[in-house]
Amino acid sequence: QFNISCNIIICPRRPVEFRANWDHHVPLPKLGAAHSRILVGLLALVCFINSYDGEFVFDDSEAIVNNKDLHPSSPLNNIWTNDFWGSNLSSNSSHKSYRPLTVLTFRMNYLLAGGLHPVGFHVLNIALHCVISALMIDVFAILIGGLTYDSKGRRLNQVPRSSLLAALLFAVHPVHTESVAGIVGRADLLCALFFQFSFLAYCRAFRGGNDKTFSVSWVAASFLLCAAAMLCKEQGITVLGVNAAFDILLICNVNIGELTQRLLLKGKPMNALVRSRLVTRLTLLLFGGGVLLYARWRIMGTGPPAFTEVDNPASFAENVFLRIVNYNYYYSLNAWLLLCPWWLCFDWSMGCVPLIKSVSDWRIISLLLLWSCLIGLISQALCTQDGIKRRTLSFGLVLLVVPFLPASNLFFRVGFVIAERVLYLSTAGYCLILSYAVGYSCCLWRKHKVAMMGLLCVNIGRSAQRSQQWRSEQSLFTSALSVCPLNAKVHYNVGKNLADRGNQMAAVQYYREAVRLHPRYVHAMNNLGNILKEKNELVEAEELLTAAVHIQPDFAAAWMNLGIVQNSLKKFAEAEQSYWNAIKYRRKYPDCYYNLGRLYADLNRHVDALNAWRNATMLKPDHSLAWNNMVILLDNTGNLAQAEMIGREALVILPNDHTIMFSLANVLGKLQKYKESEGFFLHSLKINPSAASCHGNLAVLYHRWGKLDLAKKHYELSLKLDANAPGTRENYSMLRRKLDQLQKTKG
Repeated sequence: QFNISCNIIICPRRPVEFRANWDHHVPLPKLGAAHSRILVGLLALVCFINSYDGEFVFDDSEAIVNNKDLHPSSPLNNIWTNDFWGSNLSSNSSHKSYRPLTVLTFRMNYLLAGGLHPVGFHVLNIALHCVISALMIDVFAILIGGLTYDSKGRRLNQVPRSSLLAALLFAVHPVHTESVAGIVGRADLLCALFFQFSFLAYCRAFRGGNDKTFSVSWVAASFLLCAAAMLCKEQGITVLGVNAAFDILLICNVNIGELTQRLLLKGKPMNALVRSRLVTRLTLLLFGGGVLLYARWRIMGTGPPAFTEVDNPASFAENVFLRIVNYNYYYSLNAWLLLCPWWLCFDWSMGCVPLIKSVSDWRIISLLLLWSCLIGLISQALCTQDGIKRRTLSFGLVLLVVPFLPASNLFFRVGFVIAERVLYLSTAGYCLILSYAVGYSCCLWRKHKVAMMGLLCVNIGRSAQRSQQWRSEQSLFTSALSVCPLNAKVHYNVGKNLADRGNQMAAVQYYREAVRLHPRYVHAMNNLGNILKEKNELVEAEELLTAAVHIQPDFAAAWMNLGIVQNSLKKFAEAEQSYWNAIKYRRKYPDCYYNLGRLYADLNRHVDALNAWRNATMLKPDHSLAWNNMVILLDNTGNLAQAEMIGREALVILPNDHTIMFSLANVLGKLQKYKESEGFFLHSLKINPSAASCHGNLAVLYHRWGKLDLAKKHYELSLKLDANAPGTRENYSMLRRKLDQLQKTKG
């Protein structure tokens, strides 16, 4: 028989006060609360400060640079109806990631900086991590040392060394780099901050250390802070699970191991538990969590996001057993990133982690090791008679596992294989367990201080190195080649970065490798086809783009690029059909209408060309090329009055566009409105003084106008800028002859 006293199940009448007997063995000085927080914050700052002046990298482009919800011109209400990436939540393409509070902070950064300047974004991320790391001292102090108050009602830290060590380990862990140095990681940071606030508020509900002084108002505050955490990132709801565990394990001092044995051997041991206030609080937590989940489900549109096999291949495995095996393999890789954060990568999809397809795969060993360690920790937490050890390991496992559950694929399919940012909160559980291990080993090993300092220094160095890699896309993408050489997306991003920097030849190599590793990688095919198009390798470009649209028929950009290639190959009917296919799948596609207009102009279908360009300007009013082509086409076809009208309309929208000024000036010159024409030419040259054609046409205007000296000046400037400017040398020769004749006449 097992005798369990009531205070194991129901709340003890006196405050839970204990001091971990291993705390004084931790080789750290006993610092005051303020000094401990400053030390932790400073070390967190040292680790990630070198990312403060980094660029917008990787997902920052979509979430920040291209997100219209950040712009002051966009209605503030949009952040409550759009997802994290700026797409409407009702859209089929939306990832359903509803994080309005995070987007609101991005918008504040934008307003304060007066635009998209990354320094302010990075500085706030680093500051948030420093604050979170400092607050971890309070969280760890409660979880290890319990709730103890002095006579003035101030909470005491019973384990100052252990809580400081755990917070230091958390602050310098390299796996945080993605969340801190990547601006999109702001969601994880804000979620963690409100997670901490919610937990600490729940702790405040027990001012006396037991449920006799239970405060409903603080529990309500904890729920509100949990909701705020969810509005930063969905993972925030897991704080309710941590709060429940805190209530059961610390406030009510339930020994799960003994309770389990009692359930199995005695049966029906729950009467005392049912009579306690614990059930009421757990019911409140369950009900509140249900309300938050229901609200989140309604906001999401009652439908989960649609992910592809490329995003999460294991979730598409037909064999349930292999699906479970691969999920567990992913868990083991996440655990390895916590233990040895050396192989870090910005993306783990597209072949980076090949699927386990057979039980003979040697990687099965990692699953066995993972579960052996977890079962060992669980048994230590449940079976030990040492209450401090039991609580420390139990809370470590709770913090390790519970915040990770939304990313585990257990409840719904997620859109990634591994994501280092989702480990931000789980790292706290790992650091809690590690701090216990350090404290325990310090009792047995004399060189413990050197080992501990070595671990901290290695993590600081690795964090600083990794945050340096996150400063630019070039270094970030290149660093992934050695970690995930089989990841097609890594090669794609390296190639795209090279192409953006003008190194097209080198980009081709990486795009080809991306297509080789993933033959259905349509974005790599599209970009490679574009480069080949520019190199005039049109046949291969057509083959690649045709393959891309066959694989993904609704890939509008590939259809448009295929149309451009077919136009260059004189396959005009096929090109027209490709353009219309692109518009079919993306109705608001101004660039496609522009290219369709160019096709119609080549075919002398002038009315169709003008209509296509007009559609482009309606969809995108600042589409300079479409406006300019309309003016030029109307000029060339003799519709000068209409050309003048279109040109003036365009300059209302684009008042500083020198190309439209140039085209309108030509039209006005032909209409013999010399003064206005001169004004537009001069304004265009003020914006772009090195335009040889503008000098040449202004010279022609002066030539017609009879201002021969000014004509001579601008002919010479044009020839100086471009000696081969078409027609300029002939016109200049004509002017010289005319000037010579005038000279002779005067003589």
